[in-house]
Amino acid sequence: MASVSSNLDSAKDSMEKILKHIQGELTKIRAGKANPAVLEGISVNYYGTPTPLSQVAAINTPDARTIVIKPWEKNMLAEIEKAIKISDLGINPNNDGEVIRLVVPPLTEERRKDLVKQVKNEVEAGRVKVRNVRKDTNESLKKLLKEGISEDDVKAGETKVQTLTDGYIKKLDEVLAAKEKEIMTV
Repeated sequence: MASVSSNLDSAKDSMEKILKHIQGELTKIRAGKANPAVLEGISVNYYGTPTPLSQVAAINTPDARTIVIKPWEKNMLAEIEKAIKISDLGINPNNDGEVIRLVVPPLTEERRKDLVKQVKNEVEAGRVKVRNVRKDTNESLKKLLKEGISEDDVKAGETKVQTLTDGYIKKLDEVLAAKEKEIMTV
């Protein structure tokens, strides 16, 4: 038989996963500084198999504006270059025959505002997911009434779910504020 506390634990786990997911998505949004995380979604054709870039090359940031990609096999240079060009990074790769350099251009004011909008949309999607977890948990708690759990316990559980929801929404807002500040800092 399910209990109020198991429903609350499940809700907390789900909300934590949502928060981690949003934080992960926001690291992929470049904020004018070189960050290897922007390359995470890029796959290269490795002998006919789509393979994450990080599995075929070493990725470093020697300074704040440069990402250096050194493939473990030289014949992968062209594939990596092609994959970066077709991605929506907006950075042209420079191939010198040994490594690929990505020089991260400074962001324009307009591009910064677009990125902030993108970040706000990601965080809003996270808020909606957190609220959906709250709704699903409250529905599960109401079903417990039929299983003989007291109305007071269910009401207390709903209050705790709301507190959890408020806490995770606040954490998402803090993540948004930090990323917005990072993007808007010139």
